[in-house]
Amino acid sequence: MEWMLLPYRRYAEFSGRSRRREYWLFVLFYWLVMIAIEAIFGTPQSVTMGNAFSYGVVANGAGSAIGNLFALASLVPSLAVAVRRLHDIDRSGWWLLLAFVPFLGWFTLFVFTCLDGTAGSNRYGFDPKARGVADVFR
Repeated sequence: MEWMLLPYRRYAEFSGRSRRREYWLFVLFYWLVMIAIEAIFGTPQSVTMGNAFSYGVVANGAGSAIGNLFALASLVPSLAVAVRRLHDIDRSGWWLLLAFVPFLGWFTLFVFTCLDGTAGSNRYGFDPKARGVADVFR
């Protein structure tokens, strides 16, 4: 649970590096909270258009407001942890702008967030896994 909430404690900290564990557990926590909000406050809806059928849950009223407030409160931490995750693989945070490129940009960012960070220090800070010269003696 500590890893899930760490980006909220480092709210607007765009410098430094973040491990894959911190990033992906934060993403998991965000989606679990959003799913819980929809499960508690949502109403089931189905849509039929021609031969297509769609079913889902939509949060209305208080659930919508709570979900929007949570998403707004999570905006800055999610950007910050994504930038720190890019820093961990020695990439600039500006690579996050690839999110505006459909499919290819999304896939590239997904791959970047799945890559292991650079071992040892890089231009963005120390290795959060504390790997380096001392690993030789283990």
